[in-house]
Amino acid sequence: MDKLRIIISGGGTGGHIFPAIAIANAIKAKRPETEFLFVGALGRMEMTKVPEAGYAIVGLPIMGLQRRFTLKNLKFPIMLLKSAAKAKKIVKEFKPHIAIGVGGYASGPLLRAAAKAGVPTVLQEQNSYAGLTNKILGKKAEKICVAYEGMEQFFPKEKIVLTGNPVRKEVVKLQGKKERAAEYFGLDTKKKTLLVLGGSLGAWSINEGVENALMEWESQEFQLLWQTGKLYHQRALKAAEKHAKWVKVEEFISRMDLAYSLADLIVSRAGAIAVSEICLINKPSIFVPLPTAAEDHQTKNAKVLTNIHAAKLIPDQEVKRALGKTVSELIQDEEQMQRFSEKIEPLAHADAADLIANEVLKLVN
Repeated sequence: MDKLRIIISGGGTGGHIFPAIAIANAIKAKRPETEFLFVGALGRMEMTKVPEAGYAIVGLPIMGLQRRFTLKNLKFPIMLLKSAAKAKKIVKEFKPHIAIGVGGYASGPLLRAAAKAGVPTVLQEQNSYAGLTNKILGKKAEKICVAYEGMEQFFPKEKIVLTGNPVRKEVVKLQGKKERAAEYFGLDTKKKTLLVLGGSLGAWSINEGVENALMEWESQEFQLLWQTGKLYHQRALKAAEKHAKWVKVEEFISRMDLAYSLADLIVSRAGAIAVSEICLINKPSIFVPLPTAAEDHQTKNAKVLTNIHAAKLIPDQEVKRALGKTVSELIQDEEQMQRFSEKIEPLAHADAADLIANEVLKLVN
């Protein structure tokens, strides 16, 4: 065979982009001569993040369909047709030996074009509930790499391989970092730490829940590392002024490994990669699923853990009033937090990128 050529398609959020890069890195470690081409959506974050990781990327003029009627939706069929034509041209010119889809707008047109051209396809489904596009793509895919048990309700059983979700390895390497983390954030290693995350833009409801709970938490002898996101940052700084001794406010945390190493309890959305990272680090958690996620997949991701008593779930509409009490009770309950850590451990998949790379290379070999 001549030089191995692989297309990886998808993106839109870090939850799609970083796994895609991790898969490429794992394949490259096994087959260094491999030539990769990423295919993303024009104007989305993959168009900058992928080149930063050292890979070439081409953009499709694809856009999402809004769930409420807007004038933008009128452009959707046109953009879809243009993307399908461009995807066909990309496949024809690059001549990939295999195409991998990781979810996101660009994944659909590219994997359809690859399958029509007779190129083997591999699908990586990150969530516990498969979206409509992936269900359709799964019918033509040779292999479907999944992160959860029970995915045969969405895909043909013989195509499914349980691999877990690829995560950035540096983020989940925590050993020996607690002292450095405390120094980095200006916190105390002797105190329990509550880590609150809401994504890069923040989660307004979670942030309001934290703000409402600050007075209640004041007397509880733990400290708070609070990632607010851009939109809530100034309001959070003001709210935390009276609590500066035990509250550290960050707009965005770039060193998640240090934040995770310091955390005793985590409050987070329930996106696929966030859940996978938390499983790998075995930390007790409270999930607040994003209510607008497609097919409510974040709630379904969280329920995989709550159904085996490995985490707590607070619905988004309840978090403003319920977060304070839920955190107060759980962070003082050592036995319950230990049970959560023990129950979550079997759900961790440490070598997901390598397992997916092996499946890809089996098909091309």
